[in-house]
Amino acid sequence: MPSRRKVLITGAASAVIIGGGLFAYDIFSPSLSEAREPWRQAAEGFGDTRPDILAYAILAPNPHNKQPWLIELIGNDRIRLLPDLARMLPETDPPCRQITIGFGAFLEQLRMAAAEKGYRAEIEPFPQGAPQPVLDERPIADIRLVREPGIAKDPLFDLVLERHTNREQYESRPVTDRQFAAMRAALPEGVSLDWANTAETVAPLKQIATDAWMVEYTTPHTLQESIDVMRIGADEAVANPDGIILDGPMIEAGHNLGMVTRETLADPESYAFAEGITMYTALIDASPSMCWLHTADNSRATQLNTGAAWLRMQLAATREGLAMQPLSQALQEFPEMAEQFARLHDHLGIAAPARVQGLFRIGHAPAIQPSPRWPLTSRLVDA
Repeated sequence: MPSRRKVLITGAASAVIIGGGLFAYDIFSPSLSEAREPWRQAAEGFGDTRPDILAYAILAPNPHNKQPWLIELIGNDRIRLLPDLARMLPETDPPCRQITIGFGAFLEQLRMAAAEKGYRAEIEPFPQGAPQPVLDERPIADIRLVREPGIAKDPLFDLVLERHTNREQYESRPVTDRQFAAMRAALPEGVSLDWANTAETVAPLKQIATDAWMVEYTTPHTLQESIDVMRIGADEAVANPDGIILDGPMIEAGHNLGMVTRETLADPESYAFAEGITMYTALIDASPSMCWLHTADNSRATQLNTGAAWLRMQLAATREGLAMQPLSQALQEFPEMAEQFARLHDHLGIAAPARVQGLFRIGHAPAIQPSPRWPLTSRLVDA
């Protein structure tokens, strides 16, 4: 089975991560060191409490690595978290459910970082009401930092700088029940984790995930949404350190030769398009284990709580030496995906108002580099 690097060499890996679903991005080359600077900055700090805490929060996982947050610093101890409405995903995430989950991960990482600095983060979600049916200009949360000497630090915080969504090929050995139980124990109340780690139970989930990914990949308007946020080559990634990153010497060469462009990536007749299908379906097929998060309802508050659960689950998986990747295309709510959405819920026996919030492949894989991030200062706005 081809590795991601081998597909790059064919000149077709540019299509591999299109349609990567919830939180999709990838890193191939050390030339992105400037775009990874926020990870170093978080470790070093700014010497100021709120920036030091927020430097960790902006590293939270989020859909398509859009980093859809704007941050206001109010007074001496408050923070307001706002949505950047230009960074939504209206084609694959019409109700902004996945984006809201990303905000939940941001808030949980902020809470953990605050405790590390000796502060309790008092978080008021949706202080002006929970926006429906899509996010609007209303704030996601108001946060007040309260100094609390002796506050308990979260044991998962030490994994924050090691947590990365891993889209490499996974080894064949499955995740054990003990490892999944450790992940389940890290979750907040209100979000449940279940898993499959035998060939018989994993196979139907892989088929659903593959079929759903093909729907997203072959539907022009959802494919185009991914292409629109692609950064082809290191120069584009450094200039705009978000979205879906395609980098590496073969990508650079293919781009310079006109072989890897947004136009060729959108062309169903192109070699890159076909190889993207081959590679991505092979990665799904090789998944040794799968897991999923589900909740009793789908309110905005539950979506935020799901983001906290997803972050904590992945941090606990990192502690177990495991790699994870979302395969949540079947949960997207655009019309062409309705059949796969129903199929997954039926297979898992989860009926409305309950719903599956995330589907993941999980296993053992080589370590990867962190994803690009915009500097904290670029996300700050005047109160």
